[in-house]
Parts: sequence; C-alpha cells; structure tokens
Amino acid sequence: MIGVLVSGRGSNLQALIDQKLPIAAVASNVADAGALTRAAQAGIPTAVFALDDHASREERDLAMADWLVQHGAELVVCAGYMQLLTPAFLERCTAINVHPSLLPAFPGPTPIEDALAAGVAETGVTVHFVDEGVDSGPVIFQEPVPIEPGDTPERLRERVHAVEHRLLPEAARLYLAGALRS
Repeated sequence: MIGVLVSGRGSNLQALIDQKLPIAAVASNVADAGALTRAAQAGIPTAVFALDDHASREERDLAMADWLVQHGAELVVCAGYMQLLTPAFLERCTAINVHPSLLPAFPGPTPIEDALAAGVAETGVTVHFVDEGVDSGPVIFQEPVPIEPGDTPERLRERVHAVEHRLLPEAARLYLAGALRS
C-alpha cells in the first residue's frame, strides 16, 4: 500500500489513482490542496498535517508517519509535496519523490524556471528515493525532456508532467513488487 504526500493540485496523485495503484491514505501540509479533493473523490482517507499545529517539524513528521503507517502505507510517494522530510520521518517510512529536472541539475522548488533561465537544451524528470537532502537521494528513473524554442514555463511544465505521470506510478509499482529497494 502507498501513502501519498501532497501540497498542490494533485496531478501526480491523479496519475497514481488512474493507474489503480493501492493508495492507503493521502496527507498534506496544506489544508486547501486540490489533491485532497481528488483523494476524497476517489474514496481515499485524507489528513492535513499543518506545521503550525505542531511544536516542531520533527513532531509533525512523526505524527504524519504514524498516521500513514496506521493506514497501511509500505511506501510513501511525494507527489508534489513541497517540504523536506525530517530524519525522524525517513527512519519510519521509505519515500520516493518525483522532481521536474535531470538531477543533480536544478534541485529545489523552481527547476522548470531554472532550466529555462540557464538556456539548457533539455531538462527532464527524475524519480528518486528521498533522503535528508534537497532532491539528493538515489535515482530510480530519469528521462530527458527537450526544451523547445520559445518554451514558456507552462508549456514545458505540461510536457514534463506527462513524463512524471508515467514514471512515478511505474516506480511505485516496482517498489511494491519488490523490484526496487532503497
């Protein structure tokens, strides 16, 4: 079973749902994240773990890890989750993340914009295990996405999302099948 962490619209969560992967629960740090609506519509339990509701990030992450494990999560998938996970969380849960660049290039929160600003010919998608760093865990999959003349962040993001929506479910499926280990 998969636990999913989200912060935004939830297009990567929807890709997991569409692929009929076994999702046990969805947690967010943002109460009005669109992904929570997607999860609720699919009948998946949801919860919000806002940082302001906890004494520290560690306390929040432990509560979130406990909740996911109680719901049967064997793997946590970060699907647009925009916070770093603490060591306490990572000790409880194996997590994978999808990132819109060919890591180690352009880690962090603005990789599409960073790739366009750098003038590179391609960017891509990386699915990786989560460690304590910023987009620094062991790589599972990478696939390049060409940057076309006149690309805007929105146009490039659309092509990158199409690749994310294919690679992230495949990585989760392989992990659950025992073909991947961190």
